[in-house]
Amino acid sequence: MTHVLTLVAAREAGSLPASIIQQTRDIAGGGTVTTLSPNEAAEIACETPPDLDLILHALSGLPIDAISTPAEGRRKNLLIADMDSTIIANETLDELAAYAGLGEKIAAITARAMNGELDFAAALRERVGMLKGLSVDALERTWEGIRLTPGARELVATMKAHGAFTALVSGGFTFFTRRVATRLGFDLHRANELLDDGTSLVGLVAEPILDRSAKLATLHELTRQHGLALTASLAVGDGANDLDMLGAAGLGIAFHAKPIVASAARARVDHGDLRALLFAQGYKASEFV
Repeated sequence: MTHVLTLVAAREAGSLPASIIQQTRDIAGGGTVTTLSPNEAAEIACETPPDLDLILHALSGLPIDAISTPAEGRRKNLLIADMDSTIIANETLDELAAYAGLGEKIAAITARAMNGELDFAAALRERVGMLKGLSVDALERTWEGIRLTPGARELVATMKAHGAFTALVSGGFTFFTRRVATRLGFDLHRANELLDDGTSLVGLVAEPILDRSAKLATLHELTRQHGLALTASLAVGDGANDLDMLGAAGLGIAFHAKPIVASAARARVDHGDLRALLFAQGYKASEFV
């Protein structure tokens, strides 16, 4: 068998019925079925790459994700993850903007930038400029509302327990990545630095901007540094600035992504949480840390 098709149901929305697994197996022309988590995740061995478009069409309307991967080298030795709307449920810049009374205005710019309609660096400078004069206390208040995406702890801890290097690489801000990385145990974090005068934001971000090209460069840097092939890496993100990183990684997963990202990515998770990234690597729930 050269490929594996992984099915993952959204935990809060129901289960993964045996009838759906069998129907998908028939469409894929697959063989052996292995349960990864009862009623939640299963994998199907396939002799050839399954027709993912046909499978996703058959699953349309169901809260079930389907991810196809080569059978060889499924477990990755490098995780590189976006932060906002990926590892955490928040968009931190938008939430900072709410304290300045600019929530809707800045969120609209964020949405366009994440969907690839605006230059990321220029859009970031514009939004940060609008926050000039905002008290640095807003950073702490925003941090207090940070919510980890379900499955984030298991993803990082399980991959680290199996020898993977984990990096949090964000177009957001180091104030937040530093704390999220510490909370979850990421080995490395990189992001942009908001500048302040000790009491208020000055409306500037340190240069150079960590953007789409910087995320890709970080992926290449870390694979070289750890003596890994790109095929040994897993990248996950939701915005247009993640596209190059997702395309170059051995397994690039668009996670609840913006339309331009979801349509371009080779693998996507639209319904499940971050546990799906472990199931896609062949981990059983009983192996999660």
